[in-house]
Amino acid sequence: MEFQHRLYDLRKKAGLSQEELAGLLNVTRQAVQKWEAGTSRPDMDNLTALARYFNVTLDWLITGQEPLPPEGGPVTQTVINNYYNEWHYEYKSRRTLFGLPLVHIHLGRGLQRAKGIIAIGNVATGVVALGVFAAGLVSAGCLTLGVLTLGCVALGLVGLGCIAIGLLAIGGMALGVLSIGALVAGVWSIGGVAHAAQIAIGAVASGPLAIGDEVSGAVTLLTDGSVSRTQIAAAIQQALGSGGPLADFLTFMAAHIHSTPLQ
Repeated sequence: MEFQHRLYDLRKKAGLSQEELAGLLNVTRQAVQKWEAGTSRPDMDNLTALARYFNVTLDWLITGQEPLPPEGGPVTQTVINNYYNEWHYEYKSRRTLFGLPLVHIHLGRGLQRAKGIIAIGNVATGVVALGVFAAGLVSAGCLTLGVLTLGCVALGLVGLGCIAIGLLAIGGMALGVLSIGALVAGVWSIGGVAHAAQIAIGAVASGPLAIGDEVSGAVTLLTDGSVSRTQIAAAIQQALGSGGPLADFLTFMAAHIHSTPLQ
């Protein structure tokens, strides 16, 4: 039996299609088709991955024969596990969606990459991604990129982190259209120190409309009790050009930025 026949039998017994096996190996379906047709062979990395996945030896997968033990009786094998240096774990679900495994977990030393609908790894990409470096619709980690992101450095439509960048950015340092945090900049900014292109609300605020304890800008309102909540609401609506939920939210935040909420 040739290699291509062994591979075909292993795949069929595992209940996998060529496309599903290709997804597990991160290769194209055409590559698996060529292996089974005998027109090409996988490289050593893919051979090793196939042997590991189907739980067979590399010798048997390539030659069809198991290695013979050396003469002179049984050999005592000593296994030394160094979990700090060598630990490695990978799991891929057999079920796939759009050619990606539903779950891919890949952890270990180095930049171990996980790619799946749900991806967990040192480097993770997927619909939901969790890793040191993560990119996905929903991602969490140290450095994250996506629609909804949570991390030390978060970049997304909605970013939450120590350093956050997004349309809505919330963090220690935040940069976005609407920014909320300790040190913030945006079109509308709310924070300890806030700078804005339109409305800034903060203990220290600067912008065309600045509301806070220490303010600088074209129009300034001090939250020391000298202005009312109604006056702040009117100024915000004038700056926005209309009322609505955003105006209500900014008014609420401006009225409560001071230790004593405004009436």
